[in-house]
Amino acid sequence: MLSGKLSDQTHEHPADGTCDVLVYGGTAGGVMAAVAAAREGASVVILEPGKHLGGMVSGGLSATDAGNPSAIGGITREYFERIGKVYGNDGPAWQHEPHVAEDIFNEMVREAKIRVIYNARLKQAGAVAKQNNQIVSVTTENGGVYQAKQFIDATYEGDLMAQAGVAYTVGRESVQQYGEERAGVRPPVRFGYAGSAFDEKGLLPDIDDGPYGDIGAADHRIMAYTFRLCLTREPDNRIRFEKPDGYDPRRYALLLHVFKARPKAKMNDFILPVDLPNGKIDANNCPGMIVSTNLHNGSWDYPDADYQRRDEIWREHESYVRGFFYFLANDPNVPQSIRDEVSQWGLPRDEFQAYNGWPHQLYVRAGRRMIGEVVITAHDLLNGASKPDAVAMGTYFLDSHRTRRVVLPNGDVATEGGVGGEVNPYDIPYGCISPKQNECGNLLVPVCLSSSGVAWCSLRMEPVFMALGHAAGTASAMAAKAGLDAQDVDIEKLRERLLAQQQVIGRTDLPTMKEHQHTPLLAPSLVPVVEATDPRTLRLPGQKRASTQSS
Repeated sequence: MLSGKLSDQTHEHPADGTCDVLVYGGTAGGVMAAVAAAREGASVVILEPGKHLGGMVSGGLSATDAGNPSAIGGITREYFERIGKVYGNDGPAWQHEPHVAEDIFNEMVREAKIRVIYNARLKQAGAVAKQNNQIVSVTTENGGVYQAKQFIDATYEGDLMAQAGVAYTVGRESVQQYGEERAGVRPPVRFGYAGSAFDEKGLLPDIDDGPYGDIGAADHRIMAYTFRLCLTREPDNRIRFEKPDGYDPRRYALLLHVFKARPKAKMNDFILPVDLPNGKIDANNCPGMIVSTNLHNGSWDYPDADYQRRDEIWREHESYVRGFFYFLANDPNVPQSIRDEVSQWGLPRDEFQAYNGWPHQLYVRAGRRMIGEVVITAHDLLNGASKPDAVAMGTYFLDSHRTRRVVLPNGDVATEGGVGGEVNPYDIPYGCISPKQNECGNLLVPVCLSSSGVAWCSLRMEPVFMALGHAAGTASAMAAKAGLDAQDVDIEKLRERLLAQQQVIGRTDLPTMKEHQHTPLLAPSLVPVVEATDPRTLRLPGQKRASTQSS
């Protein structure tokens, strides 16, 4: 059975309201924004499309991508310190159980006396009323109308931003657009152990056989999504992996080649586990495995899709990830040692109880990106330059999960779209969360922020969204109080407030985080090999040469 997360709507019918700052999206960044604004004296409402606060931080991503923790301060650090106290730590805790995370978000919102409206998704069209460059009100699906002086879009989807007429982009820019050498379509990466992309029935599922595109060309594709699962092997707390609706073992058949190459493989070769308190783990996609928990090629439609299509994509990912674990635990072609090991694990009964242990949030790793007053690019990250209007910092290395799984001319399978590499600790300017003033003067966007696709590979971490949410909330409260556009907030006064609240800005003494510090070392037989074939000549066996036009 699938959880049916998106379609499980029990709409409330709250009274319409007016406030100083309205936050659309109760993600971790949205909660930080709301708390920051409330602490500045603003009246705040959170409209949360679903039923939970915290987004991915309470929705399965329990191993925080902290990068360099010294760059995490302000209300964000306070949040992780509260997590630490739950587990008896003196300082912040970066690994936590999902229910603990959600409890802390709820606690902080309650303390700040913030009104939260759940099941408050925007109307799919016509939700935003504007006068000139100002949002006047937003309308939810259930007919609720909410007015505010300032608005913050803290969702992963950016629907408020889009309906407000703010420019955005989806996918990958070309190398030429910003002069980023890692931009656009990337060379294929071949897995020598993965074998053929075909079986007796033809091309295996989840493999793209369309035009490859020129290396460095722009396209619409985005990195793969997944669900981050919390797993336990405590028998009394374990829900065993069941066969999902639409299960197809062919989706995982490439693993059979791995079993032959690695007869002593273990479960950890197929997922990337991180230990959590109380004997649980956070199960993530393994970057060195041709088949893991990422659904390749399955995310591309999501950013601009309507609600129905997003619901379908959500369910497709759930079915895929459930099927992946069911396959490893039950398929007779899987070595018995792996089946026995995986069968020891399952979803915890004491997490996500409303969904029988399944996370309430799809891991939307990439979507819309605003084209704001400033577009931060890879050059800003690599140079590590200080910014006079900085409101937060980033330190995480460039980390793009693969964009697609493809077939090579010889019939072997490969992946495409990985972007990696070190960055220097970098400042994030206020202009990255601010739309162009003529497009919207009372909106800030701390999650679908303004960046290139390459820079996004580092910026996309939850602590960055949280720090930018802190900045957006403080700035919105200042703008609401002074009757200003968000773009006209006094940056120096904003920075003074943020620094007084222990936000970390302008640290030039932070060491560079090495990519290998957070990337598992793989056995030589599992290390991907960069394929030298010119992708412009890629074609399926027996087919004509693929088009060189980007798609």
